Amino acid sequence: QVQLAESGGGSVQAGGSLRLSCTRVTGNSVCMGWFRQAPGKEREGVSSLYTRYTNTYYADSVRGRFTISQDNAKNTVYLQMNSLKPEDTAMYYCAAGGYVRGGYCNLDVKSYNFWGQGTQVTVSS
Repeated sequence: QVQLAESGGGSVQAGGSLRLSCTRVTGNSVCMGWFRQAPGKEREGVSSLYTRYTNTYYADSVRGRFTISQDNAKNTVYLQMNSLKPEDTAMYYCAAGGYVRGGYCNLDVKSYNFWGQGTQVTVSS
């Protein structure tokens, strides 16, 4: 069982930055992922982290703007979001589970078993 606690969402103008945090309150996971869901849309993968080797993977829509990282001493995974766009507006969730393929953790929503409560990110133009 993995319990996750998220923080760091908020409202910013386009071009701004936010950092989301996800702390593993209990349990561990080889793969950690960040996902998002906009109103009326399906939940989609944003970024994953293979915690053992710190290999990272990004969706095309955020590559070059977002950075996933971890602080093992704090059991925390971060998502640094720069150059934010209005289309980044969504509820953001961190998750544990997934699987490793080719040295990277996947971003298949259905393969992640444990989810945080979500944190809202709103980007205005």
